Amino acid sequence: MLDRRTALAGLGIGVAGPAFGQGLAPAAVGSPLSGSADPVEMIDLWPGLPPGAPSPLPAEQIVERSADPAFPDRIMRAIARPRMAVFRPAQPNGAAVLITPGGGYSHVVIDKEGYEMGRWLSARGFTAFVLFYRLPHEGWAAGPDTPLSDAQRAMRLLRHRHAEFGIDPARIASMGFSAGGHVCADLATRFAAHTYAPVDAADALSARPFAAAPIYPVISMRAGIAHPGSRERLIGAAPPAAREMAHSPDQQVPADAPFFFILHAEDDDVVPVENALMLRTALKAQGIAVETHLYDRGGHGFGLRRAAGKPVAAWPEQWLAWARAIGLA
Repeated sequence: MLDRRTALAGLGIGVAGPAFGQGLAPAAVGSPLSGSADPVEMIDLWPGLPPGAPSPLPAEQIVERSADPAFPDRIMRAIARPRMAVFRPAQPNGAAVLITPGGGYSHVVIDKEGYEMGRWLSARGFTAFVLFYRLPHEGWAAGPDTPLSDAQRAMRLLRHRHAEFGIDPARIASMGFSAGGHVCADLATRFAAHTYAPVDAADALSARPFAAAPIYPVISMRAGIAHPGSRERLIGAAPPAAREMAHSPDQQVPADAPFFFILHAEDDDVVPVENALMLRTALKAQGIAVETHLYDRGGHGFGLRRAAGKPVAAWPEQWLAWARAIGLA
């Protein structure tokens, strides 16, 4: 039985949390790409206010960008209540995937790189969690580490509550798209960074994912290679070189980084393919196992729906084969 708070959140009705104002929870919308039931659970990351909260809090807003009701394309702006939407599979395989959708650090995509991927994964046995992370330029004390703080907290919380979700705490992977790919790669390279003060027992656990899959990711913060909007919103318009390096995952790869799966299209005119190549080079230099798939055509932001009918449409099954090969699935 779901408690009232969880049930209402799954229906998209804002519910006040402890010491917290009204918050919007994105409702799930049906799609031709649905592979399983829509989520009916939302998990708040933090007890009460998230750390380093500005005053006033950002005013959350959900915007529909699609005119086609068959293909919703909502985004969430000004996230004040970071949380995860849960996709439980009918036949769980014990593995979990934390999904970080894109949005250029100006918003977080709900459907295209979030709920659609959650449905696809849960239909194949994975318990999927779509993370609505806070944005770094909205006054949070952690600044550019704010999205990473939420990703670290999410991984620790999933490990802490693994029995509740029927998942193996050792088999929790991450997957991210575009700027969410930066969150994914940042988590997989800086999982041990101290970005917030512990708040409960969950924070004693590791934030390291078992494996990471940054998809057409923002990686480098170097001008000319970085996605300009993501760079400015993450580290500012004219950051010092040290700040660029600190927030470029290719410059932060540790010797104990997890397995990586990298995917990019060479004709991506939003996030240059050099981002993926620089990350791959850095992982190889550390001896980290990495599988890389480059497509001649595909553009940016294809997710599942915009890949249909193109060679790049093979990427989810390529990820699944890789996941089985490394022991995730």
